[in-house]
Amino acid sequence: MKISTITFFLSAIFCVTLSAQNRSIPIDTLIVTQHNSTINGTKISYTATAGMQPVWDELGKPVATLQYTYYKRTNAGNNETRPLLISFNGGPGSASVWMHVAYTGPMVLNIDDEGYPVQPYGVSENPYSVLDVADIVFVNPANTGYSRTIPESGKEVDRDKFFGINADIKYLATWVNTFVSRHNRWRSPKYIIGESYGGTRVAGLALELQESQWMYLNGVIMVSPADYQVFNSDAAVASALNLPYFTAAAWHHKMLPSALQQKDLTDVLPEAEDFAINSLMPALAKGGFIGETEKNNVAEKIAYYSGLSKKSILQNNLDVPTQFFWKELLRDKTGNTIGRLDSRYLGLDRSEAGIRPDYSAELTSWLHSFTPAINYYLREHLHFITDTKYNMFGNVHPWNNENNNVRDDLRQAMAENPYLNVLFQSGYYDGATTYFNAKYTMWQIDPSGKMKDRLSFQGYRSGHMMYLRREDLKAANDHLRAFIQNTAAKGKAAKY
Repeated sequence: MKISTITFFLSAIFCVTLSAQNRSIPIDTLIVTQHNSTINGTKISYTATAGMQPVWDELGKPVATLQYTYYKRTNAGNNETRPLLISFNGGPGSASVWMHVAYTGPMVLNIDDEGYPVQPYGVSENPYSVLDVADIVFVNPANTGYSRTIPESGKEVDRDKFFGINADIKYLATWVNTFVSRHNRWRSPKYIIGESYGGTRVAGLALELQESQWMYLNGVIMVSPADYQVFNSDAAVASALNLPYFTAAAWHHKMLPSALQQKDLTDVLPEAEDFAINSLMPALAKGGFIGETEKNNVAEKIAYYSGLSKKSILQNNLDVPTQFFWKELLRDKTGNTIGRLDSRYLGLDRSEAGIRPDYSAELTSWLHSFTPAINYYLREHLHFITDTKYNMFGNVHPWNNENNNVRDDLRQAMAENPYLNVLFQSGYYDGATTYFNAKYTMWQIDPSGKMKDRLSFQGYRSGHMMYLRREDLKAANDHLRAFIQNTAAKGKAAKY
């Protein structure tokens, strides 16, 4: 990628800075660089804006400043027809680094074709980015990346304004309004994409943007979404939905019976899904009052679809914790644990005994690549230079999870806005926010079924960050590109 010119725009709106141990970061500033690349076979010219934009309180006083990176194609026509994709990661407390330099952005970190770190650390061009069809802004919520509350810490920080499901949605909606106004994107078709907890975030944002900011979207993209209504539901639902993920992970590690192992993954999973919904869920609903014959039959089937022993399943009363699965699956084969967010990854525990892994093998692997890459990229490519630490994960806890209505909020947003469509993307080997959880969430959004033609799902042979695998990086971007193109209004009125 060639950097042709660098232009600095330092806002004079606020002279206040955040200070801690002689470090400071501007509250309102932006730095623009110009770049060229080839994406999806097309020559692309674009600007990259690395900036800080304030969050204000009711009196107009800055109470936080959020760091963002905004990519705008410069050889693609006018803003009014050019889609804008607003990107969030999750956590809560995670920076936007993951999708920024590994999925949709114009640069991706140096990893091998399966997503494992390689040295020297750094970035290279992303030939599959959706920047050819949409401009993209990556947003870091408060205390993630370079974003900070004002002040950074202490009793003066009103944590209730930022660190909870509804507070997060509310202040980010106002921030998005300011961004869209500053960059003259009101006429652009708009999309929001969220990964993991970001799925909760964008589901709620869809309605908040409509009802509080009068901003209507064309699409919401849920990448490996975390649905806390599933996680907090009864074991009959939450546990049964994990079974197809067990099947996928066991298939990858060749731990299934030969009758299943010889089939392709996508041929095996529908069987596991059917068993999970129609047999396992009703069995778990019976709890301790299930008959012994049925209990044994169900345990045998769980073993068949999970690679675990019938004995260990019965010892867990048919309700197998995911942590136990990560520890148990390969215990007698190699002694390795498997990853939580991507079960293709292997870990080495101090002892093979136990009920949970010592650490997350996949996350430690990813931090090898992402941390040096984002720090290098922002400084050397985008010329955003600061001594403030880039928080891969920030101080946002305790997080208020009360009054979580985002699933219903998304349904309401869709009902109010005939343009609004939703795409789910999940990796089959994700054991944290499983692909079948995502399918279940999709099924539950609209109980009437009247809007199901506006909801779609795509699965990939990788984990939580399915785009790390080179083959899935291309496929996922292609699916996202098609979603954006297919949900364009094309002159059709927003009516039923």
